[in-house]
Amino acid sequence: MAKAIAETISQQGSLMAEAGTGTGKTFAYLVPALLWGGKVIVSTGTKNLQDQLFLRDIPTVRKALNAPVSVALLKGRANYVCHFHLERTLQNGRLTAREDVGYLREISRFAKTTSTGDKAELARVPETALVWNLVTSTRDTCMGAECQYYQDCFVMKARREAQQADVVVVNHHLFFADVALKDTGIAELLPSANTIVFDEAHQLPETASLFFGETVSTAQVLELCRDVLAEGLAHARDGAAWPQVVAPVERAARDLRLAFSQDIVRLAVSQIAPSSPFFPALDKLMAELDGMIVVLQAQAERAETIEQCRVRAHELAIKLTAWKNAGEAAAGRSEADLEAVLWVEAFASSLQLHKTPLSIAPVFARQREGTPRAWIFTSATLAVKNDFHHYASQMGLSDAPSRTWPSPFDYGRQALLYVPQGLPQPNAPGYTDAVVDMALPLIEAAGGRAFLLCTTIRAVNRAAERLRAEFEERKLPFPLLVQGEAGRTELLDRFRSAGNAVLIGSQSFWEGVDVRGDALSLVIIDKLPFAPPDDPVLAARIEALERKGLNGFVHHQLPEAVITLKQGAGRLIRDETDRGVLVICDPRLISKPYGRRIWQSLPPFKRTRDIADVEAFFSESACLGDSN
Repeated sequence: MAKAIAETISQQGSLMAEAGTGTGKTFAYLVPALLWGGKVIVSTGTKNLQDQLFLRDIPTVRKALNAPVSVALLKGRANYVCHFHLERTLQNGRLTAREDVGYLREISRFAKTTSTGDKAELARVPETALVWNLVTSTRDTCMGAECQYYQDCFVMKARREAQQADVVVVNHHLFFADVALKDTGIAELLPSANTIVFDEAHQLPETASLFFGETVSTAQVLELCRDVLAEGLAHARDGAAWPQVVAPVERAARDLRLAFSQDIVRLAVSQIAPSSPFFPALDKLMAELDGMIVVLQAQAERAETIEQCRVRAHELAIKLTAWKNAGEAAAGRSEADLEAVLWVEAFASSLQLHKTPLSIAPVFARQREGTPRAWIFTSATLAVKNDFHHYASQMGLSDAPSRTWPSPFDYGRQALLYVPQGLPQPNAPGYTDAVVDMALPLIEAAGGRAFLLCTTIRAVNRAAERLRAEFEERKLPFPLLVQGEAGRTELLDRFRSAGNAVLIGSQSFWEGVDVRGDALSLVIIDKLPFAPPDDPVLAARIEALERKGLNGFVHHQLPEAVITLKQGAGRLIRDETDRGVLVICDPRLISKPYGRRIWQSLPPFKRTRDIADVEAFFSESACLGDSN
C-alpha cells in the first residue's frame, strides 16, 4: 500500500485506497508522505483522530524514519480560546449555569499558561460545556485585525505555524469549510501543498454536501439578537430602545419555528403546502430583520462590535432572501431539474433552512483541477464488494485508480456473524423490544462487553429503558452506558475501564471507535442502516438518478447502507488477538435478494443462524482466556 501511495505522490495523481482494519494504513500513507518531501496536508474524520495523528502516529513515523519534518495541528476557530471574548465574558458575566462559573475560572487560568489555546488540552472543562461558546469566536464574531489581542490570537498563531510546517493535520469539516468559506486558513496552505491525504475518506461526500450547500437558522438570528442587545446597551444606550429593537425579530424567529407543530420536521420546500403559515412567517422575519438593520446602520459608528452586528444581520438577510428566491424559482419544477434541493429542518426550538447540492462531484472536481498535486483517499470502507463506482461517482473521481488491501486478521477463526431467526420485520411495532429480548441471552453469554448499535435515537432510548429494567430484575452486574448521558469520549473511557459494560449508541458510535481486547466481544446491530426514506436530500438524489434510467435503491441507498454497515462491523475485531460475535438482527439480510450483496461486502466471518454456535463461541473464548 505504501508503495502504491508513493507512486501516486511521485506522479501527482489520485488514488482511492481501501485498507481493511489492521493493515496499518496510517503508516502506509505517512511513510511515503514524510519521505517524499514538500508540503503535506492530512485531513481526517474527527478532532480525536487529528489529535491521535499529531500526538502519536506522526511522531512515531518521524522518529523511525529520522525525518526532519515540522508538523502543525490546525482546527476550526471554535476550538481555540479567544482572548477578546474571554475578557468580555469575565467582565459581563453572562453565565446561565452555576458550574460555568468554575469552568470560566479554569479557562481564564488556562489562557494565561497555554501555548496553543486548544480547548482539547483543558480536560477539566468538558468539551460540551456551554461556556465554551462564550469564550471562543465564530467567523461572524471574530474582530480580525481590528482586535486588540490580534498579535496574541491563538487562531492566528495556529495558522502561522501551519503556513511554515511541512505536514499539517486538519479535519474534513475544516478543509471543506475553507474551500466553501475561505475562513480557516487552508486556502492559504493549499497552493503550496504537494500532497493531500484524506483519511476516513468515506465521510467526505456528506461533509462536502454540508459545506458546498448553505444553511441559515433561527438560532443564528436569536444569537444575533442577544449580541445586538448587549452591544447596543454597552456602547449606544441612548441611540435606540434596544429591547424594543430586538424583540420583534426574536418573536418572528420563534414564530417561524412554530409554523410547524411537530417536534422534528424534514421537508423539501415543494412538500410545504402553499397555505402553510411558514411562508408568511418567513416574510415577517425578513421584514423585522430589515428594521433592525436600519437601526444598526444608524449606530454602527459608535462601536466596532455594533458594526460587526450590522454586518452579520446584513449577511443573514442576504441568505434568507437567496433561500426564498431559490424556493420560488424551484416551484413547479422537478427536483431532478435542479442542482440543489431546498429543504427545511425543524428541531425542538430552532428551524434551519438548507440548500444542499444534489451532487458535489462537479464542485470537488474543480478543486482537483488546480495546481497539480497528489490526492489520496483512504478508508476501511470505500467499496461495495471491491467495487468503487459509488464512491467515485459521488466524489467526481471516475478517472482515479482504486486499490484494495484486505485486513490481515483471521476473521474465520476470530469472529462469528450471527443472524437470529424469528425476528419480525424492522418496521413492525415492538421491533426494538424483540431485539432486546434476543440480545439478553447473548449479553449474558458474553459477560456484558457489548455494543448495541441502533439506527435511530428512539431505538437507543427504548433499548436503554428495557435493558436497565432487565439488568435490575435479573441482578446482572453489567454497567449500562447510553449515548447522550455523557460525552462520547467519556462513555468510551468508562466502557474500556469497566471491562464488562454494555454501551448503547447510534450513528456516532458506528465509526471512529477503537476498543481493543476483551472489553468488547459482542457487537449487535439492530437494523440495516438505510437512510430514512423521508430525507428530502435522499429523495431528490434518487429522483435525479431515476431520471437517468438508474435504480435509486441499487445505485445509491444500497451502497450507502453497505459502507455504513461495514463501519459498524469494523468495531468488533481491532487486532490479531481480538475475538467476538457480530449480530445483525435485520431479517432482510437473509430474506431479500440484496442481502447477499451486503454480507458478501463484510469481512469473511464464519456465519451462523444458530444461537448454540454463539454460546459455544463464547465458552471457547472463556477457555482460551483461562489458558492464557
